Amino acid sequence: MREAVFTIRGLSKIYQTGNVEVKALRGVDADLFHGELTVMLGPSGSGKSTFLNIIGGLDTATTGEVRYRDHDLSSASDRELTRYRRDHVGFVFQFYNLIPSLTARENVALVTEISRNAMRPEEALELVGLKERIGHFPAQLSGGEQQRVAIARAVAKRPEVMLCDEPTGALDSKTGILVLDALTATNKELGTTTAIITHNATIGSIADRVFHFSDGAITEVIENETRLKPSEVSW
Repeated sequence: MREAVFTIRGLSKIYQTGNVEVKALRGVDADLFHGELTVMLGPSGSGKSTFLNIIGGLDTATTGEVRYRDHDLSSASDRELTRYRRDHVGFVFQFYNLIPSLTARENVALVTEISRNAMRPEEALELVGLKERIGHFPAQLSGGEQQRVAIARAVAKRPEVMLCDEPTGALDSKTGILVLDALTATNKELGTTTAIITHNATIGSIADRVFHFSDGAITEVIENETRLKPSEVSW
């Protein structure tokens, strides 16, 4: 039996803009399991980012239930969601959000200094292949290297969950493969439950399961018998 880290039932999200209702999610059911890597595919507006934001505690559902292990995120207070994000979740976004005046090591240390059981910044940067770049500032790093610093910052607190929204969206294929290598390495080394949003369907081959989103619903879940390495993916 696989251990469910997230149990999601009847998840709906409605945004109100004036008199217009936008249904971002429509009664989604899903389970995410310990240590698995999932890829979430779908066009813009299909609901995948809203889904990720809700399970990450950045947003709340209109209706439905989201459980993280034995915690009911659907009824959690703002303070409880803040604690959940701080203690359990690492986020990686399309844009790196590094502080330009800090080195790679110092950017990662921002997280390690406030986290329980954190890695040393050097350890996190070595995990993503940047051991030799710890003293460099963001302006001295390529886009792919900056994204890997962002991944190191996310994994340095040893999160149980890694949520990645278009982490390769601003990168060319060669650089994107290095970023996916870093994400798959942390998934393997730390046993994180990892979810990656992407528009690139070929990236689905690196996952244990692929969720297809359309019009606010999960329309298909495909389980891969084998996972490809990022270097084996043709973009």
